[in-house]
Amino acid sequence: MELAEEVLKLVLAMLIGGVIGAEREFRDKSAGFRTILLITVGSTLFTIFSLGIGIETNPTRIAANIVTGIGFLGAGAILREGHRVTGLTTAATIWLAAALGMGIGAGKYALTGVATALTLVVLWVFPRFENWLDRTWETVTYEISLPVHSPRRKTLLETFQSHGVQVYHHREIKVGDTLITTLRTTGRMEDHQKLVEALLQDPEVIEVKY
Repeated sequence: MELAEEVLKLVLAMLIGGVIGAEREFRDKSAGFRTILLITVGSTLFTIFSLGIGIETNPTRIAANIVTGIGFLGAGAILREGHRVTGLTTAATIWLAAALGMGIGAGKYALTGVATALTLVVLWVFPRFENWLDRTWETVTYEISLPVHSPRRKTLLETFQSHGVQVYHHREIKVGDTLITTLRTTGRMEDHQKLVEALLQDPEVIEVKY
């Protein structure tokens, strides 16, 4: 009977890990179907072993190290691309998949089921809300190159403000005959688009990066 229950836990872990992994695979993330599935099943198996062979005073000694070990997998999914950091959601999903596996291995079926449902809501529904927020208000970092003696240096901030984009950090670096101005800004997506068009049409602007 004990073996049958443990096999059932592994099958349940495959189902839950498969559903979450399928969502990651559908979005073409680095940790996809098989990765999330194996993480969930592996965490379940480690938890079963921990409860079975752990000493009486500390039956979760193996399971406790899952949290530490899973961090290495999560760190591998995080990448830095210029001013952006990607892979944080995938890393968090890896971490959560391990927690779901531990819940199944410990026999917390109801709680694991609720957590799985909430996870799917976050992964399926929240991206639409997140996209709406990005369109409504977005943070953008600009790097604008001007001739070092350009008169536009004094009016650059006014250009941002006139397009409804707020500047909260401003830095200038001189490189040869070029002045590179870095501005961290917030504003609506449509305002950023209009600002970029204006900057690209400005004859004094050598280069715009954002």
